[in-house]
Amino acid sequence: MTAPSRTAEIRALAASDAGAAERRLAELLRDLFGLEAQTVRINLDRYSLNSLNGFIESERGAFFFKFHQEEGEEAMAGEYYRADILARAGLPVDQPLHVSTSPGEQILIYRRRHQPRFSDVLRELDLADDPARRARAVAAERALGAKLAAVYLGTLHEVSPSEVAAEPIHRLFHERLVDRHTGRFPGGRLADFYVGKSFRFPGVVLDWEEFAGLGFVINGRPYSRTLRELFARAHARLTPERLADCGGVVAHGDAHNANVWYEEREGGAALALFDPAFAGSSVPALLAEVKATFHNIFAHPFWLYDPALATERFTASARVEGDRLMVETDWALSPVRRDLLAAKADSVWRPLLATLKQRGLLADDWREVLRLALFLCPTLVMNLRAGAATHTPISSLIGFAIAVMVGCPPVEGSDVVTDFLDAVDPAMPDRH
Repeated sequence: MTAPSRTAEIRALAASDAGAAERRLAELLRDLFGLEAQTVRINLDRYSLNSLNGFIESERGAFFFKFHQEEGEEAMAGEYYRADILARAGLPVDQPLHVSTSPGEQILIYRRRHQPRFSDVLRELDLADDPARRARAVAAERALGAKLAAVYLGTLHEVSPSEVAAEPIHRLFHERLVDRHTGRFPGGRLADFYVGKSFRFPGVVLDWEEFAGLGFVINGRPYSRTLRELFARAHARLTPERLADCGGVVAHGDAHNANVWYEEREGGAALALFDPAFAGSSVPALLAEVKATFHNIFAHPFWLYDPALATERFTASARVEGDRLMVETDWALSPVRRDLLAAKADSVWRPLLATLKQRGLLADDWREVLRLALFLCPTLVMNLRAGAATHTPISSLIGFAIAVMVGCPPVEGSDVVTDFLDAVDPAMPDRH
């Protein structure tokens, strides 16, 4: 068995002994960069699901560090931190001062900023809406969206299956479904998190075999796929080589708002990206904005990153009726998340999909591709089972219900995801 990398050891140690982890990190910084840290402070925040970040004080100044490390991926190979790709394309991206790309020791060092991350600004608006501040935040999102769309359209090109398969973004999607050594499905996080496990919700406890085969009825609305069907379809359709049919673009790929700085300026606010761990120049066009769409909108308010707070603020219950899981919940998008969804539709998705259609690169099943990728965002970014990590029975049930809602359409009628897809569909100009 391969020995854990130093970043893996530090991330594991941080959960139980932050002081020891900080001392080990100081040693790593000295070895990699010759940086003598006077103090190291690890920031154990709610958004660090698969990463670690924090602050360094040294004679050279104050710095911010971040590294991405996942269980079972201690020896990731390849060039993952490619801010220059994004900068050359014209995206606002914070360039690191020091970079290590050695397998298992991939870490970025930035000059410390004192602006908040966009995720923190938006959380405050989830907690207490302020229409004026919300308008500034949404305007900043629209401005960033316009820049993203310009880069996507300007860099869109036909790609080969091998070019697409080489992109690191697949670590966030397909590679979490399969065993990394054998390619066996189900494997990876899917097997580790869910297969053979028990699921505890308010009102019912289910084993995996039963739970995976139940149809969801959410607030009286039945949905068309089970969890088993959604995972199987994602495994088949999101195979990297199959995504070459939609072309490739330059993209960050993982621009959730904890990877975005928010800077108040005279006349408005501006956003800047950082930590391009999964950036690339041939990212499948339909995947480029999926993580940002889910994690910045549907993961909120609270349930993914603040399960305890979601449990205080929302209700959820479940019961089994025949082959269906009846879910009732009062969770809903907050005003700022609804506005961000509209901004994302207008500034990014609509022009991107229209251009793909014009250039003959929009797959007939593009809605299915988007839905399956959106579905994998919550289910495989962390373990959604109650008690496995930080989730409670209520937040777990909300999470799985939202995963199904984004993953497949309702049997009849519409919901917020269907309305979003209708709004960006280039075949439906009357809805624009």
